[in-house]
Amino acid sequence: MARFTPFSLQMQISQMFQQGQSFFAVNKVQDWLRERQQNPGDYEISFEQQPAPPGSGLVYAITIQLRRKDGQPVDSWLLEQLASQE
Repeated sequence: MARFTPFSLQMQISQMFQQGQSFFAVNKVQDWLRERQQNPGDYEISFEQQPAPPGSGLVYAITIQLRRKDGQPVDSWLLEQLASQE
């Protein structure tokens, strides 16, 4: 059974960056991929800093970008789940 997390994945990653714990952000996304039965080793994980939405309490937000190492496109259902978590 999936764990309940009160914040979206993007919010958790953004907080990690603001708290100086960005080193653990890749592990967090890898765990998220494992929960969706994906091999994290198949993906390049990168982050992009953007201004935070008004009212979020954050200065900036981090968006998560996935790219397959084999050059194939990332599955659309996985991108949809990632977008719903952002």
